[in-house]
Amino acid sequence: MTAPSSLYIGLMSGTSLDGVDGVLADFADVADNSGAVRTIAAGFVPFDAALRADLMALQSCGVNEIEREAIAANRIAHAYCDCVAQLLPDATGPVRAIAAHGQTVRHRPELGFTRQTINPALLAELTGIDVIADFRSRDVAAGGQGAPLVPAYHAAQFGQPGQTRVVVNIGGIGNISVLHANGRVSGFDTGPGNVLMDGWIGRHQGKLYDADGAWAASGKPDPALLAAMLGAPYFALAAPKSTGRDLFHLDWLDAMLARCAALPAADVQASLMQLTAVSIARAINTEARHIDAVYVCGGGAYNGALMQTLQAAMRGRTIVESTAVLGVAPDQVEALAFAWLAYRFHQRQAGNLPAVTGANGARILGALYPA
Repeated sequence: MTAPSSLYIGLMSGTSLDGVDGVLADFADVADNSGAVRTIAAGFVPFDAALRADLMALQSCGVNEIEREAIAANRIAHAYCDCVAQLLPDATGPVRAIAAHGQTVRHRPELGFTRQTINPALLAELTGIDVIADFRSRDVAAGGQGAPLVPAYHAAQFGQPGQTRVVVNIGGIGNISVLHANGRVSGFDTGPGNVLMDGWIGRHQGKLYDADGAWAASGKPDPALLAAMLGAPYFALAAPKSTGRDLFHLDWLDAMLARCAALPAADVQASLMQLTAVSIARAINTEARHIDAVYVCGGGAYNGALMQTLQAAMRGRTIVESTAVLGVAPDQVEALAFAWLAYRFHQRQAGNLPAVTGANGARILGALYPA
C-alpha cells in the first residue's frame, strides 16, 4: 500500500488584509521524527483594493451582511486558488491537503464565535485537492479563545530544550509564544501589531503600510498619547486572551487622540510604533524572567524601525532577531503553522494548547472538505 503524501499547502491571510501567503511544505521528516517541517516553495497573492475594502467593511455591522460575506468568501477562495497555482509546479508528488485559514472578519470568543470567511468547498472544487479549514471554531466551542493557535507549531519548529525562546508574530495583531526552558508553552495576543500603523498611513498618505517604518521614524512619540493607549483595559487583562480589529481600529485611535493635544500625523505614527513595541515587550517581561532569545515573524519583521524600537523596549534583556536566522522566512511562518495543523488533523492529534487558548482540553482542529 502506498504511503500517504507528506506534502501539504498552508494558506494564510491575516488581519493586515494585504493578501494570501502560501507555502508548500514537506512533513516527511516530521513523520519519522528526524526533523522539522521543510519548506519547498512559497507564494503570495495580493488582495485587490475592492476586496480589501469589502473585507474591511465586514469588520463591523452593515446592510446585507450575509450576502456580502458569502460573495467575499467566494472571492477569497479564488485568491487562495491562485496561490495554490503558484506552489504546485514545485510539488514533487501529490499534495495531501490544503490548509486554508480564511479571513477573520469577526472574532468574538466571549460570545462563543469566531468567523474566518472563505468558501472551502469552492476551493476544493477549484483545486481538486482536499481542503481543511475552520481551524479556530473547535477551540472556541471548547471554551477557548480560538487564538493564538501558532504557539504549538512554534514550539515544534523553534523550541530548544534548556532555552527560553520567545517567538513574536507581528501581523495586524501581535502575539507571543513563550517556549520555556522546561518545555512549557505560554502565549497570547499582545495587542496591535501593524493594524493601527497601516490604518493611519492609509488615512494620511493613501499607502497600505509604512515601508521600513520610515514615516514613524520621522516623527516623535507623544508620551501622553502612548500612556492613553497603553491604559486600554485589554492590556491589563490576564491571559488567556485574544483580540483583533473588533477592538483595535481607527475609531478606537480617534477616541484616544481626542484625549490629547493635537499632534502632527507623523508623531501619531511614531506613537503607534511605540505602542506595538512596548506592549509586546511588556507581555514578554510578564511571561518570562529569563529570556535566551526573541525571534520575530510576520510583516513586522521587515520593518527595520519597528525592530529597532522593539529592541530598545526590551532594555537589553536579549537580542531581537528575525526567524530568518532559524531558517524560516518571517512571512512564511503562519502559513507553515496552518499546514502543520492540517498535518496534525490527519494524524488525529490536537492542534491547540489549552494553556494558551483557555480551552477545556486538547482538540483536533479543522473541518475536511474532500476533493
